[in-house]
Amino acid sequence: MLWFDDRAEEAAQFYVSIFRNSRIGKIARYGKSGAKASGRPAGSVMTVDFELDGRRFVALNGGPLFKFNESVSFIVHCESQAEIDHYWAKLSAGGAEVQCGWLKDKYGVSWQVVPAALPKLMQGANAEKVMGEILKMKKLDIAALERAAA
Repeated sequence: MLWFDDRAEEAAQFYVSIFRNSRIGKIARYGKSGAKASGRPAGSVMTVDFELDGRRFVALNGGPLFKFNESVSFIVHCESQAEIDHYWAKLSAGGAEVQCGWLKDKYGVSWQVVPAALPKLMQGANAEKVMGEILKMKKLDIAALERAAA
């Protein structure tokens, strides 16, 4: 469940446009009772069910009470640099590039866009060198991490 102020449907559409094998599901709207309790207009979008690459999510228009923060993030495991570049460009558009493969999208949701091989690269004799490279980067560069691991 992702709590948005009032942009749940827009955010779900944005995410579905980025990830393959994704779709919008059911959209529930506030009725009179829910509108009164939430302060949202009757008939406006309450929740949006959606899937990203087969994983189910629900987006809620719950008002401004809660904000996203970095204590929760979604990891996108990428098989290639082209995938990292794709997800990085799309998810960071209108948001902020952070560090070490982390970014914040235009809705404030935190993402980690990382090579699928990262756990393997972080094990072994040169793990410290790999970490040193990661700390220099915003968007991760697989070739540079592989050179550090070698």
